Amino acid sequence: MRKTALLLFILANFTWAHAQNTEKELIQNTEKAVQKINDTIEGEGWKTKGIVSLLLNQSSFNNWIAGGEDSFSGTLGINYDFNYKKDDLTWDNKILASYGLLQTKNADFEKKTDDRLEFNSILGKKAFGQWYYSFFLNFRTQFSTGYLYGQDANGKEIRTENTKFMSPGYLTTGPGIYWTKDDNLKINFAPLTSKFTFVDGLYTSGIDQRTGLPYVDGDYFGVDANKTMRYELGFYTSVYYKLAIMTNVTAENTLNLYSNYLEDPQNVDLNYSLNIIMKVNKFLSANLSFQAIYDDNAFKGFQTREVFGLGVNFGF
Repeated sequence: MRKTALLLFILANFTWAHAQNTEKELIQNTEKAVQKINDTIEGEGWKTKGIVSLLLNQSSFNNWIAGGEDSFSGTLGINYDFNYKKDDLTWDNKILASYGLLQTKNADFEKKTDDRLEFNSILGKKAFGQWYYSFFLNFRTQFSTGYLYGQDANGKEIRTENTKFMSPGYLTTGPGIYWTKDDNLKINFAPLTSKFTFVDGLYTSGIDQRTGLPYVDGDYFGVDANKTMRYELGFYTSVYYKLAIMTNVTAENTLNLYSNYLEDPQNVDLNYSLNIIMKVNKFLSANLSFQAIYDDNAFKGFQTREVFGLGVNFGF
């Protein structure tokens, strides 16, 4: 109803201005109408911003004595925020998505350099000072099939399917309390957090499709044989910190920690992401993305990923 009234307001102003037949009055009334819409949108409490980035890397060699292999890689990424704040209520949402491929001249298969789909949401109601009662949700998975690479008896490259979309998929959610200083620093504590790990039952059925051997309980992301989900209850902490290192250089840090009360609480899961953007101009930047994960149900050690390159950025 409010939007309809605004459109009628604009139409009435244009009609009136045309009747006056003066350019000055037309401009003045158009500016008033636009300002009215902007004030209304801001009053609804929503703020949105996002960046689409494309990182490209290419190498080419011809009669290069020192050696080398032709290669090309590209990574497409999206970082989008849509947040609501009004009175004592806040609702912050972030979508992170990236996908990258590497193709080398002598390889039989292209390989992924990045594959990430993540959604974060936290709803807060002011408690006191800078503290809020909260309820959060975090969802993570990947877009396409992941492979383990090796060689057959003849030295030919082979690959074995290991992961895919929603295998694994992670859903973490629960109530808590969070503290925020401003949009650049937020800390959330959730002492009763449920964590769900989803997998494709093909991997956890009687025979492990990756090895051909009988499946062992918990061997695939902690999920037991003939199950497609693992449930955990534990303590979750998340920290978001964004800072300006110097002019046109920003660093965005995200740290998630999780301890499972039901099994090995001393084995704390860790997920840390760092995204550094070094702006050249409005559309070009050098981007560095780094991620470190520790989850003993997935791998007995640290998983790390790093991508660096010249980026083409588009803000919306």
